[in-house]
Parts: sequence; C-alpha cells; structure tokens
Amino acid sequence: MADIQTKYQKLAQEYAKLRAQNQVLKKAVVDEQGKQTEIKDSVRERDQRIRKFEQEIDSLSFRNQQLTKRVNVLQEELDNVDIKGKKTKNDQGTASSSPSSVIGEELKNKIEENAKLHKQVYESSEEHRLLVQQLQDRLDNLERENNQHQSVLEATKTRHKDIVERLQHDKAKLEVKLQSQEKNASDSVHKAEHYQDELDKIQQDLGVKLAWAMKIINDKLAFNDTEVRELNALNVPTHDKKHQLKTKEVMGQAMTMVSELCAGLSNFHTYTEQRSKIFPVDSSMGSISSTNQKFCSYLHENASYLRPLDQAFKTFHESIKEEALTTLETATDLQDFSAKFSKYVAYLNKLEPYQLLSLEEECQQSSCSHTLEVRNMELHATYKKFTASFNKLDTYIGLLAAASTKSCDHLQTNHRAFFDKLAECSQSLYEVMKDLSKNYNYKVSLEHQLPTATQKLRTTDECVVSSLISLVTCTGKIANFAKANVEFFAAPAAYRTRGHSFMAGDQEGPLTSPAVTQFRSKAIGYMNSLSRSCPDSVPYEKAVRNQHVLLSSTMSQEGLSQQVANNSEKITRLEQEKEHWLLEAQLMQIKYDKEIQRASQLEEELQRVRNSGGKASSPSQETMVREAMANAVPETVPTSSGKKAATQVDTSMLGQLEGIPMEFGESDQTSRENLIKDHYTARLAEVTSQRQVTDGKAVKFSAECRALQKRLTLAEKAKDKQLEELQTAHQTITQLKDELQTTTRSYEGQLSMMSEHLCGMNDKLTKQKDEIDALKLSIKQPSKKPFKK
Repeated sequence: MADIQTKYQKLAQEYAKLRAQNQVLKKAVVDEQGKQTEIKDSVRERDQRIRKFEQEIDSLSFRNQQLTKRVNVLQEELDNVDIKGKKTKNDQGTASSSPSSVIGEELKNKIEENAKLHKQVYESSEEHRLLVQQLQDRLDNLERENNQHQSVLEATKTRHKDIVERLQHDKAKLEVKLQSQEKNASDSVHKAEHYQDELDKIQQDLGVKLAWAMKIINDKLAFNDTEVRELNALNVPTHDKKHQLKTKEVMGQAMTMVSELCAGLSNFHTYTEQRSKIFPVDSSMGSISSTNQKFCSYLHENASYLRPLDQAFKTFHESIKEEALTTLETATDLQDFSAKFSKYVAYLNKLEPYQLLSLEEECQQSSCSHTLEVRNMELHATYKKFTASFNKLDTYIGLLAAASTKSCDHLQTNHRAFFDKLAECSQSLYEVMKDLSKNYNYKVSLEHQLPTATQKLRTTDECVVSSLISLVTCTGKIANFAKANVEFFAAPAAYRTRGHSFMAGDQEGPLTSPAVTQFRSKAIGYMNSLSRSCPDSVPYEKAVRNQHVLLSSTMSQEGLSQQVANNSEKITRLEQEKEHWLLEAQLMQIKYDKEIQRASQLEEELQRVRNSGGKASSPSQETMVREAMANAVPETVPTSSGKKAATQVDTSMLGQLEGIPMEFGESDQTSRENLIKDHYTARLAEVTSQRQVTDGKAVKFSAECRALQKRLTLAEKAKDKQLEELQTAHQTITQLKDELQTTTRSYEGQLSMMSEHLCGMNDKLTKQKDEIDALKLSIKQPSKKPFKK
C-alpha cells in the first residue's frame, strides 16, 4: 500500500511538473506570436514613414530647385539694378542710406515692370502680327508685279540666251560627271586600302588561330576519327526528325499490313488442312492417304512460323525511335524479321510438293471431270507461282536486311534497285494471289456441282475462298504501299556527322554503324545519371536540434515505459497475492465446514443426552455442553453468514440452550479472514482503477507534450519564416532607396533641363521684346517723317 501511495504521489508530482511546463510553453507561444505581430506592425509603420519621407523629399527638392532658380534670376536682376542704380547715383549724386530697402523697392519695381512688359509684349505681338500681315500682303502684290515684269524680261532674254544656256548646261553636266568620277575613284581607292587592311588583319588572325588549333590537335588529340569513314560511322549523327517521324509512321502502316498478311495466311493454311481432311476422303468416314496425312500435319504447324514472323516485325517497329536515326545500316532488328520470313518461305517450299500431290490425287478420283481436272492443273501451276513469288520476296528482303551486317558487300547505290525489285515482287505476288483466288473459285464451283459434295465440304470451301479474298486484299494493299513509298525508302536520309556531311547526291552515300543506337542510349543514360539531382539533406543546426528533441522524447518515453513496467510488475505481484489469499480463503472455508460438522455432531450428542436423561439437565451437564461449544466456537461475531447457518439448525428443542444462538455458524478467525479478503479485494479494485486512470492521464499528458512540441517547432519555423520575410523587407527597403535616389537624380536632371529651357525662353522673350521695340521705333519713324516734311 505504501509503495502504491508513493508511486501515486510521484505520478501526481510529474503531472504537476508537466502541467507547469505546459503553461510555460503556452505562454512562450503567445509571447512569440505577440512579438511577431509587433514586428509586422513596426515594419508596416516604417514602410509608411519611408513613403512619407520620400514624398516630402521629392516635394522639397522640387521646391528648392524652383526657389534656387528664382533666387538666381532675382540675383541677376538685382545685380543689373545695382549697376544701373550706381550709374544713376553718379549722374544725379544721390545715395541711398539703406541698401536693403532700396533693393526691395527695386525688386518690386522690377516685378511691376515685368508685368507691364508682359502686357506690352502681348500688345506688341498683336501689333506686330497685324503689321506683318499687312506687309505680307504688300509683299505679295509687289512680287506679283515683279513676276509679271520678270516674265516679260525673260521672254525677251530667252530668245538670245538659248545657245548660251545649252552650252552652260552641257558644261555643268560634264563638270558634275567629272566630279562624280573623281569622287568614285577616291572612294574606290579608300575602300581598297580599307579592305586590304582588313584582309591583312584577317589573315593574321587566321594564322594565329590555325597555329593554336594545330598545337591543340598535336598536343591533345590522340587521333581524328572523322578522317576515316569507317570510324566516323560510329559517331552519333544529327538527322531530320521529320524524316524519322515519317519513317515511324510508314513502318506502323507496314506492321498493320504484315499482321493482316500473317492472319490471312494462317487462315488459308488452317482451312486448307480442314479441307484435306474432308476431301477427297473424309477422315471420319475412312482413312486418308499418307500424302494428305503429312500435308495436314505440316499445315498444322503454320502458327509456329507465322506468329514469330508477325512478332519480329512488331519488334522491328518498336526499335524505331523518334529521337534516333534509322537507316538500313542501323536497322539490326530487320535481320530477325528476314530470318523468320526465310523460315516461313522454307516452310512454303516444304508444303509445295504435298500441295501439288494432293491436287494430283484429287484429279485421279473417278468423280473428277475433265473440266475440273483442267482447273486443278491451272491451280497446280498457280501454286508454283505463289511459292516462287515468296522466294523472290525473301531474296530482296534478305538483301535489305544484310545492309546492317559486317559482311555486307553490296554498295549503297544498289538500295534503290533493291526497293524497286521489292515493289515489283509485291505487285507480282498480288497478281498471283488474284489468279489463285480466281482458279480456286472455278474449282470450288465445279466441285460443288458433283453429287459427292457434302455440306461440310462446301462450308470449308467457302472459308478457304474468304481467306483467299482477304489475302488478295492484303497483298493489294502491300503492293500499293510499296509502290507509293519506294521513293521514300530509296532516298537516303540526309544527316551530318562530325567533320563531314553526306547528302543524297554524294557518290559514296551516307554511312553509319548499327552500334550507334546502342552507344546513344548508353550516353543518354550516363548523362541522365550525371544530371540527376542529389537527395535533399537536412542542415546541420536543424539536425542537431532534431537530435536533441529526439533524445528528450526518447528519455521521456523510456521513463514512461519504465513506470509502466513497474506498475505492471506490481499488478502481477498483487494478482499473485490475490491468488494466495484466495487459496487461504478456500482452506479456511474447508476448516469452517469441518467445525460446523463437529458442532452438529456435538449437538446431536447433546440431544441424545437430553433424551436419555430427561428434560431437566444437571448444571454439570449444561456446563460440559457449554465448554464443548466454547471449545468448538470460542468467539462469536454476528454476521449475515452466521444468520444463515442458524436458520439451518433447528433450536426449538434445545430448552435452556436458547441463550446460545446458532447464528454463530463460523468462527472469529473465519470472519476475520473474510473481512481481510473483502478489504484486499476492494483495495485491489480501487488500485487497479486508479492505475488505469493514471495511465490514461499519463498518455494524455504525453500526447499533449508531443502536440506542444510540434506547435513549438511550427512556431520556430514560423519565426524563421518571419525573419526571412523581414530580411526580404529590408532588402526591398534598400532597393526602394536606390530607386528613390535614381528617381531623384532623374528629377534633378529634368528640373535642370526645365530651368535651362526657361532661361532659353526668357532669352527669347528679351529678344522678342527688343524686336518689338525696334519695330515700334521703325513704325514711329515713318509716321514722323511725313509730319516733318
């Protein structure tokens, strides 16, 4: 009990500590938030002040410059006034006692004079404009009269000056031509000298660069692989991507056609096998010939040749990449397709004799008419052409596929002839398939007229005819495809390698290696591995901080786990004690049962004694009974269990022994043990509930601590973010200051330009004033001269 109390007190103390730490952490978080808001407010106020100061600086600088310019102008006017005042002072002999008052009065006078002058300038400008207009009208009239007189004069002079003007015109032309020729000659000389100087400089630079390049080549370059055509073929060439995309598209169309051809040939072989099992002898009705048996077994193997053929061409199509150049020299997967096609052609050659023997066997039937025999012979010849067409096609496909092998001995100039022959073979195959389908239709129509033709044979023949029709359609598509794209296939792709460029018109033709594609893919993988970004790493300070947090959380977790382990050990020990006391209680119950039996035996003996000795018993007997009962039950405790036991014993016949109640069914020792057991049981239940409550609180506090820790880390991150924003704001402030200085300089320059412009305008005004005065004088003088006369 004492250990549990002390542990409970320890848990309460730890809870109080955690609660106090929680309050401290909450207060710290609130303080940090307040500081952040204060920082934001201070930054906002500083920004407002800066803007206000900038505006004040702009206005003050502008006003200052205006005042400066105005003071300069007034100072100049004051100097002029002083000079004029001194002159008048010398002439009149008067001196002013107070210079400042004189300057002020003169300034006022100047201002008034300036206003009057502006007014006079406006009036004089209007008068001048009117005068100019009048003079202009007069000038126009005079010019008109002058033109009339001049026209008359020129009319009289032109007749005498035609020869002179013509000669002068010729002389002027010759002089202009001479001057232009001399100018061109001098320009040509200067250009030639200039170009000669540039040529000398270029030759000197090229000589230096050539020497530098030769030095690098001799020192750094082990060998020049671009000089050797076979080595240059291993370099990755640059090519036309549009041409490569078209190649991919064309090969996709070819893949579809090859798949259709393989499917059609597979259907034709399968239905032919079914027909051979039905005609001329039905295998379900009798045994077919050995020739047809072998023919059927060979026909059954068609999928093992056609499926790899289709898959080989699909693999070849997948090997064509948009970013890599594909030519006959680099198309290594075409060799696999050629090998699979050669195997299928060999399979057709193996089928051909059995096919012909089967047709001959049909002709030997008694039901075969002469017309049917003729059709069978035509079909016989068509089958030979069919196999020959595939053999020719295999020959040219093998020649084209051999271009990507080292043992290739034919020139690139022969590729055009190979593609032309391939197109011709495709066309001939189409013609043969049409003949085969036509002859087979004739044959089937004649066979179906025979009385021996069954429905099964007719259905199979229809399937064979449909497969032949699909083959005719497919071979027609292939023939048209080959004919339409022969120019594209035969034209070599223009590409550029290191050091050399090969175009379609070169005699040797382009050359590249089949290993270039593999080299390029390896180079791409290597460059991708180099350009792969390094994994993100945690900064050192953050890692140290996280390590401290982890250690503290680990220590707190270890302490809690240790407390949980101690509590579990205590619970286990208490459970063991509980089991021990349960066993003790069971033993005491057994002893109690034995004592009850003894008490019942004594009561029976007492009853027998009473029955034998009469109703009145001697005091000695009663004393003996009491002593026996006292020995049996020394102490009595009235309990509920005792009451139950008393009800079980009938005491109506005990007489004087009614003072010994039978509710003492158990001894004091047993009742004490029961009380102890009940007490410890209740105490264990209470301790268990308290432990559960304590565990819940501990878990809750640990969760709160983790949450507070996370909030603290988030607050620190927010603080760092705010500091970064503050630094950004400072940088922005400095940038704005720089912009302010730049703007101030630009405004100062503009104001200086405006001041200069104003000065220039003042000069113009003074000039105009002088002109107006001169005009006024000139106007007044003509008006006075007639008066004087």
